Amino acid sequence: MPAAPSDLPRPTDAELEILTVLWSRGPSTVRDVHEAVSVRKPTQYTTVLKLMQIMAEKGLVRRDEKQRAHIYSATQPCEWTQRQLAGDLLQRAFSGSAKSLMLGALSSKRVSKEELDELRSFLEDYEKGSR
Repeated sequence: MPAAPSDLPRPTDAELEILTVLWSRGPSTVRDVHEAVSVRKPTQYTTVLKLMQIMAEKGLVRRDEKQRAHIYSATQPCEWTQRQLAGDLLQRAFSGSAKSLMLGALSSKRVSKEELDELRSFLEDYEKGSR
């Protein structure tokens, strides 16, 4: 039986890289994921295979074994994982302070006017209780 989303472990950096490939490409073979990861950094096929097998055991990906080349897909959408990671970072690095997290994020890199407008809109909606 697959793990409930709340029981899923936080992905490691290497697992997050694989998930990013699966979110952008959709269901993929190990070879497809290996090719995409190798563009950014040299990685052995067997390393990607082992990581994806471990991720399947953890419940981070599901494996479709109907075809000769197994097809892997992420069990949770990107947004769900981002919320999980942000919540973890909020607790571990910012003592639960959303204000400190936001100030840290905004001071770490230049934000476009469009992104600031989106943030303002989000905060307004959040205050109204519509998010």
